[in-house]
Amino acid sequence: MRPEGQVRRCRDPGLRREDQAGPDRRTAQARAGWQVTQGLVLDAPVAEDWRWFDAAPLDAIAATPRGSAPDVAHLWLDLAGPRLLFVDGALVADASTPGPLDISAAPIMTRANPYSEAACASAKAGYVLYLKAQAALDGPIQVIHATTGGVAHLSNKIVMMADSVASLVETHVGPGWSNANLWVELAEGARLMRAVRILKDDGAHTDYVSAQIGKAASFASTALVTGCRTARIEAQMILTGEGAYGEAGGALLTRDSEKVDSATVADHAMPEGTSRQIWRAVAADTSTASIASRAEVRRDAQKTDGEQSLRGLLLKRTATVNLKPELEIFADDVKCAHGATVGELDARALFYLESRGIPEAQAKALLTRAFVADAIDRIGDEAVREAFAADADAWLGAAL
Repeated sequence: MRPEGQVRRCRDPGLRREDQAGPDRRTAQARAGWQVTQGLVLDAPVAEDWRWFDAAPLDAIAATPRGSAPDVAHLWLDLAGPRLLFVDGALVADASTPGPLDISAAPIMTRANPYSEAACASAKAGYVLYLKAQAALDGPIQVIHATTGGVAHLSNKIVMMADSVASLVETHVGPGWSNANLWVELAEGARLMRAVRILKDDGAHTDYVSAQIGKAASFASTALVTGCRTARIEAQMILTGEGAYGEAGGALLTRDSEKVDSATVADHAMPEGTSRQIWRAVAADTSTASIASRAEVRRDAQKTDGEQSLRGLLLKRTATVNLKPELEIFADDVKCAHGATVGELDARALFYLESRGIPEAQAKALLTRAFVADAIDRIGDEAVREAFAADADAWLGAAL
């Protein structure tokens, strides 16, 4: 782990010369963000929230030469709804069925951190979904972001009006570094379900989602990481309306020498809001999985209900799991709780399964699968849930 507070200036080697001319159509805000890709990307930000993120491999990963587009046909789920395929940050039109999605230049949004600023300035394309009041899509929006090398900056936006309903399934695959941003605005009663999986064994991924959740609206996001040399999953939920619901969680599965971390925040600004941050981490070999979650309850956010459940499982004692739940409460009528535990597989449960004739590797897989299911089973769509469970099973087959 690099010492806290160390900052290193580096040039983004994944940008080709023609990409570095600068997007003259951008606002001053985006031009400021553009400078991040011109040598101001922070290696290890001073902020406490970034102390577990390993930025050291990013230069080498971003310098990976780009190759041919991967075969992603097997990653599409057999479900109705819009489909978008991006390869190295560019839309593949003949493999996409956007439906109601507006495919255009990536939306310019507010800076959140150095990497999201880079995405705002450098993304070549993206999508914007605007759902009218009480509208609902026929099926989930499926988005596959494939990289062949280098670095791809991705910036997307979803705006949902009152009582509209949508679900989103994102898949990130391939070598190279993908830097993704999603900005969500939910009006009263709107509901968005999001599931994102990171399948980048030889790559890197940074992911930021910001959700503004209005009155009685609901946002639920589940992330699954089953392979990435280095990755950071970041979510910020701002519960801006009374009775809003925000959920961010998932499972980090690491092996070899991978380093993956997540950082989620639930900001309760209004009364009677509910938040859930349910995370599971499984670490094998010499890998490191780190989870930080925080619930902030403002003075006016009375009757807040916030829960943080962080659990880690070590498949080998050479692996590391870091957990850090936090509560920051300024209201006096709230129900908030957090818990964090790290351990190994239950020896008694293993003995019981083996005594019933189940081989050791299979017994370990059964117990680990049940551990991960705490997070994956929160995905509402059965087909999506089963696909994520299959990805976790494939990881278990390689790790055990």
